[in-house]
Amino acid sequence: MANTKKAEQSKLSTVLRVTSGNFLEMFDFFLYGFYATYISKTFFPSNDEYASLILTFATFGAGFLMRPLGAVILGSYIDQIGRRKGLIVTLGIMALGTVLIAFVPGYATIGIAAPILVLVGRLLQGFSAGVELGGVSVYLSEMATPGNKGFYVSWQSASQQVAIMASAIIGYLLSQWLSAEQIGAWGWRVPFFIGCMIVPVIFVIRRSLQETDEFLARKHHPTFKEILRSIGSNWRVVVAGMMMVVMTTVSFYLITVYTPTFGKSVLKLSTADSLLTTFCVGMSNFFWLPVMGALSDKVGRKKILVVFTVLPILTAYPIMSWLVANISFENLLVTELWLSFMYASYNGAAVVALTEVMPAHVRTVGFSLAYSLATAIFGGFTPMLSTWLIEATGDKAAPGYWMTFAAACGLVSVFMLYGRSRFSGTYAAAYTAK
Repeated sequence: MANTKKAEQSKLSTVLRVTSGNFLEMFDFFLYGFYATYISKTFFPSNDEYASLILTFATFGAGFLMRPLGAVILGSYIDQIGRRKGLIVTLGIMALGTVLIAFVPGYATIGIAAPILVLVGRLLQGFSAGVELGGVSVYLSEMATPGNKGFYVSWQSASQQVAIMASAIIGYLLSQWLSAEQIGAWGWRVPFFIGCMIVPVIFVIRRSLQETDEFLARKHHPTFKEILRSIGSNWRVVVAGMMMVVMTTVSFYLITVYTPTFGKSVLKLSTADSLLTTFCVGMSNFFWLPVMGALSDKVGRKKILVVFTVLPILTAYPIMSWLVANISFENLLVTELWLSFMYASYNGAAVVALTEVMPAHVRTVGFSLAYSLATAIFGGFTPMLSTWLIEATGDKAAPGYWMTFAAACGLVSVFMLYGRSRFSGTYAAAYTAK
């Protein structure tokens, strides 16, 4: 009994340590989207508010273009030298990018160098994030107890929700303590400074991680060329995995990073209302992710994935239309919580499924490449595309079309991966059995 309790505590401690770094990386990553309006005025000044915001979100999206490169280079590194060392490297790169964004003077002070340095910071963050989620997910998958992989892996995404809630709380407090002029002048930098101060603590925590037994038991660790060859021969799995992630990444950035801007700039609600909604979305995600991850362990990944791609196809645009026709804080909250439920339920099964369909010897790079391609091509530009769709169509509910498309991609991928027992020579018992 005592040994069992000790083992459970050890597992819990490991989950907290590995996801703590993921929390920090996502905390820094989300701040850019949360403070997009202020960042646009500081680094991308323009007489046209729409053009300034588009430039800001384009820079946000540019970071995602680095993700595939980070997935291949850093993912290969992790598959060769180990999960623990690789996760320490990703943390250092993300921290450097955050420091740049936090301390670079505005356009009024140093001119064109300001937006360039901010872009460099975003590219560094994107390069690191390209493998961070994959590295953490694979680590959790390999240390999970039998029959509980969905539950364990779901904490990778759940830690991101803690980052969202922390960011929203800090933003809300700043909106109460400082005037809009003070936040625009310097207050938006405060959360980035906090992120910088947390870095040394998380670095010490992550250094205490142990390598996974599964990785240590592997007799052969592939070279970079072998990894590239394997990824090339399994490209169909990577593409199908990318399509699976499209639903996850588009819906996630729509209900988290884009919500503050949507609430404030489109619906004309207060900053406090938008941030409170974002906090509630984070809480909802945090609850549903492990619940649905655990449920997928019991009923199978496919059933969860099918249900929660069909639901957004049927309801994403209608509920957005209802919101813009009946604008209020309460209706924004109801809409976002419904979208949150669909996102978290799908993601609870999708992330662990992605770790299962990838060949074990290239699991990190395969997962990371599929995930990063989805975010680079689709998810990362969700705030910018949502802003553009509204402007181009004149329909404030237009972002609902984007989520519907993402859900359709997810549904197609489910049938691609689960429709036959062998897929590009890769056998994955986890998805053929369920």
